[in-house]
Amino acid sequence: MLRENANDLLAFLAVARERSFTKAAGKLGVSQSALSHTIRGLEARLGLRLLTRTTRSVSPTEAGRRLMETVGPHFEEIEIELAALSDLRDRPAGNIRINAMDHALEFILWPVLKPFLAKYPDISVEVCCDYSFVDIAAQGFDAGVRLGEDVAQGMIATRIGPDMRMLVVGSPAYFVGRSKPVSPRDLTEHQCNNLRLPTQGGLYTWEFNKDQESLNVRVSGQVTFNGVYQLLNAALDGFGLSYIPEDLVAPHIAAGRLVPVLEDWCAPFAGFHLYYPSRRQASPAFALLLEALRYRG
Repeated sequence: MLRENANDLLAFLAVARERSFTKAAGKLGVSQSALSHTIRGLEARLGLRLLTRTTRSVSPTEAGRRLMETVGPHFEEIEIELAALSDLRDRPAGNIRINAMDHALEFILWPVLKPFLAKYPDISVEVCCDYSFVDIAAQGFDAGVRLGEDVAQGMIATRIGPDMRMLVVGSPAYFVGRSKPVSPRDLTEHQCNNLRLPTQGGLYTWEFNKDQESLNVRVSGQVTFNGVYQLLNAALDGFGLSYIPEDLVAPHIAAGRLVPVLEDWCAPFAGFHLYYPSRRQASPAFALLLEALRYRG
């Protein structure tokens, strides 16, 4: 009975975390029908409905959420302890899942991952690019990457990049016949490319600081995107001004393809941090990657 319950609980946790029988079945390597049969059997033995199923979604019931919160961490601890046994092998091994923005992947993670993965061929890393502030534990991630000011409470955070700042940029062609803004307030007279963040649902507010003065400006324009690389392309193509991380636009500024404005209003802020649950005991593979990513300034 214990073995049967353990297998069924693992199946339930996979479905509850993925919110999908299809995705969970793929991860577990079983058919959807077999997985559905397993969940129905577990619900029958418990006498409780654990999942609410519709034609479009799957979500845990109140009982399902309670089971996730109480049982899930214990299975995670077992998985971590099993993974820790890999340090008895000659070569570290394991799977690491990270949630990060595409900007962090290109400028911070990938430059470190390239030599790291070559050095440790038995370690696999999955990076999910996402602008949402997801619950990394509930979504099955080992760690996430956020700006230092955005790291959630109860997490251990390690700096993996330098301080950053955002810049307002436009193409030389855009400024033909237009005056450059000298104050953030002037942005209301310009075409600006907006960013919509999935977590907040609204448009990102451009933030400025100078001489103890802070200004938040809501801009408007013809196009709105949900990623910084699209904002970069829009600025390069002359579709107004974009508010983009400096490291992303620096090569284009140096080449004369973009012109920065309001630089004296663009203050630096805490850069990217890798964060993970404080209760997590790092596996050997995760500890190695953490050390490789650690920013030494």
